[in-house]
Amino acid sequence: MEEDELCFPQVNTSCRKTSRPHLEATVTLSVLSCITLLTMVLNLLVITSISHFRQLHTTTNFILLSLAVADFLVGIVLMPAEIIIYRGCWILGDIMCVVYYFSAFFAVSASVGNMVLISVDRYIAICDPMFYSTKVTVKRVQLCICLCWLSSAVHSSWMLRDLLKQPGRYNSCYGECVIVVNYIEGAVDLVVTFLGPFLVIIILYMRVFVVAVSQARALRSRITADTLQRSNTVTPKKSEMKAARTLGIVVVAFIVCNCPYYCFTVAAENNLVGASSGNIELWLVYFNSCLNPVIYVFFYPWFRKAIKHIVTLKILKPGSSEANIV
Repeated sequence: MEEDELCFPQVNTSCRKTSRPHLEATVTLSVLSCITLLTMVLNLLVITSISHFRQLHTTTNFILLSLAVADFLVGIVLMPAEIIIYRGCWILGDIMCVVYYFSAFFAVSASVGNMVLISVDRYIAICDPMFYSTKVTVKRVQLCICLCWLSSAVHSSWMLRDLLKQPGRYNSCYGECVIVVNYIEGAVDLVVTFLGPFLVIIILYMRVFVVAVSQARALRSRITADTLQRSNTVTPKKSEMKAARTLGIVVVAFIVCNCPYYCFTVAAENNLVGASSGNIELWLVYFNSCLNPVIYVFFYPWFRKAIKHIVTLKILKPGSSEANIV
C-alpha cells in the first residue's frame, strides 16, 4: 500500500483513504460547505430573531427557537465533522469521535421531540382554541422543551454507553470513527426517534386537517359570525390556521428527509455504523436542519422583517427589542 493512500502514513495501523475523482471531490465539498454555512447562518438568524424581539416571545415561537438550536447544533458540529472525514479519515481522535456521535444522537432526538411539540401545539390551537391560552402557557412550554432536551441527552447517553466508557473500542484501524449498534439498541432508537413520533405527528395533523376542512366548508356555507356566536362555537383564528399550514410543511419536510435514513437502517444487515460523508441518507437528515429556516423565510413575514432588522444592524439601537415585527 502506497503511503499517500494512508490516512496517517507514519502509523502502521492507519486506515486507508477513500479514493474519489478530483472533480467530484471538489464539487461535493463545495456544495456541502455551502449547505453547512447556510444552515448555521439561517438558524442563527432564527435564534437571534425570536430571542431579541419581544413580539416574537410566544409559546409557538419558543418551540421554533428550541428547534433552531438543535438545527444550529447540526450545522456547527455534525456537518463540519462529516466534511472533515470526506476522504474516509477521522483526524480528530477518539474523544472527538464520541463527541460527534453524542451530538448526532442528541441533536436528532431533540429535533424529533420539538417536531412532536409543534404538532401538539397546533393540534390544541386548531382543535381546542377556546382553551388554548389556558392549556398552552409559557411555563408549560418551557417545561416541555426542557424535558425534550433532557430526554434526548438520556437517550444519547444510553445509545453510546459502551463508547463513552471506552472511546475507540470499535475501531479496526487508526483514523476510523465507528460505533456498533446491536439489534435492541437499533430497535429502541427506531421507535423512539422515528416510528413513535411519526405516528403521533401523523395522527395529530390528520385531526388538524379535518378541522381545517370543516372550517373551510363552514365559510363556503356563509355561516355568519352572529350564527357562530349564537351556537357558542369558537373557531381558530386565521393566523392560527396559517401557522398550522406553515408548520405542517415543516413537519412534512422533516418526515421526507428522515424516512430514507430510517428505512435504510431497517433494511441494513450490517449493524456497524460509521461516520462517512458518502452516506446520502444521513446528509438528507442533516439537510432538514437547513430546510426549516428556509421555509420560515418564505412563509413567515415576521422572520423576513427580523432578518432585515438584523442585517441593517437596527437591533443594536436602544429599544429595538420592542420593534413592531408581527
